[in-house]
Amino acid sequence: MRIIGEQSTKATTEATSVDAILTEVSSWIRELRCASMGRLVQSHVSMSHMHVLWLLQHHGAMAMSRIAELLDVSLSNATGIIDRMEEKGLVERVRVPDDRRLVLVRPAGAGLQALVQSEASKREGLRSVLGRLTAVERPVVLEALRSLRRALSAEVDDGSVHHHHFDATH
Repeated sequence: MRIIGEQSTKATTEATSVDAILTEVSSWIRELRCASMGRLVQSHVSMSHMHVLWLLQHHGAMAMSRIAELLDVSLSNATGIIDRMEEKGLVERVRVPDDRRLVLVRPAGAGLQALVQSEASKREGLRSVLGRLTAVERPVVLEALRSLRRALSAEVDDGSVHHHHFDATH
């Protein structure tokens, strides 16, 4: 009977610690998102356009139908978004040489630059935050983040670090 009570207490403690971690992570993601939104507005790239660029970075060049599906919008809405992005030089449409009927969307020069700037901005913001940690805290945080990355890799059943398409840092 005592073992069951100890297991129940352990499960409750684990659930509480997971919830506490989720609360902390959600909180700092919100803070980072708000900070990056301000920088995006200053660079004249809308959040919806960055979302498309991040999708293209993650998945690679895609057909309009796939973009519409990932954005959960109609094909005509996705086409409008891509038209506006193309006007700004953020994306380009390219025909597939083997099947000229298939048109893919990929980041163009300004879109790649926006992705690089976004990443640089995030890194600088995080560098500033991490600079507030003590010399004792930094290795602890690093090990915790490495543990989280291993768990994430295991969760997506890949076992390796995921690299994005069009990522200048890889």
